[in-house]
Amino acid sequence: MRKIPKIVKEIQNYVPKAINYAMEKNISFSQLSMYDGCAHRWALQYRDGHKIYTPSMHAVFGKALHDALQHYLTVMYKESAAAADREDILTFFKSKLKEHYLSDYEKNKSIHFFKDGELQEFYQDGENIINYFKKHKGKTFSKKGTFLVGCEIPIIVKPNRMFSKIKFQGYLDVVMYNETLNKFTIYDIKTSTNGWGKWALSNKNAIKHYQLVLYKKFFAEQFGIPENNIDIEFFIVRRKVYEDGDFPQKRIQKFTPANGKTTISRATKVLNDFIKDAFIGNEYNQKPHKPSLANPNNCRFCPYERTDLCPGTKNRTL
Repeated sequence: MRKIPKIVKEIQNYVPKAINYAMEKNISFSQLSMYDGCAHRWALQYRDGHKIYTPSMHAVFGKALHDALQHYLTVMYKESAAAADREDILTFFKSKLKEHYLSDYEKNKSIHFFKDGELQEFYQDGENIINYFKKHKGKTFSKKGTFLVGCEIPIIVKPNRMFSKIKFQGYLDVVMYNETLNKFTIYDIKTSTNGWGKWALSNKNAIKHYQLVLYKKFFAEQFGIPENNIDIEFFIVRRKVYEDGDFPQKRIQKFTPANGKTTISRATKVLNDFIKDAFIGNEYNQKPHKPSLANPNNCRFCPYERTDLCPGTKNRTL
């Protein structure tokens, strides 16, 4: 059995101090992303407590696939690739798909939210992805000199010293450690219907990339690791591929965003600007936030369509 490096053990045994929700505020990348799209929507949901639950099969599928891939990798690195292949991972995925659906069904006041045939379609997509992943896992995940640090590793840090009661919280999907290179790699698993296109990959959509950039920064801070020793990568799995075209697609798409010192500084500034605008001291800033109507996509999937909560909706032309 391989000897686990000391630094890997330390991270695996680390338990961050829990957030005291009675005294502290927590923020996350999802909050930052929402605020960047529409500060009014963020204020309604997080500051004012107008939570509207909007379940979807895409979210259910994403959670179940995360569980399945993380379980496979855990068995692979704790035991062996052969042991992982012997796991009935498809049955595991199916059970998680059902588990997450039922959980969201209950949160949705016991109202079903799938369309006819959708459950079977999403299961088949997951089966195709998992089978492809098992066959091609060696292109990304090798056991040679490499250790699985963990899945869903918690990050809880104070992102700004001026706001001592505000903490950033996140969970890292998969973290690997290459002992030979003394390098960590943080993977964020993204499920996508057709993969990421030019816009999602472009620096013009940098806010999307800042999730992993900030995770890199805070992982380094929390565990005292130099930022240069940390790599990041989005691990994007496609539900739908077109195999018969002139340019056949692969189920797995990998993307590493810019994450040098300049990009980390930019991401940090965006986060700090959000904190300074959304909070006064350690309390929510109660100033009104206007609905953002500059981009119709900000409203297209927004649950706050009632004009008493969002006066901007009456001006929409969608």
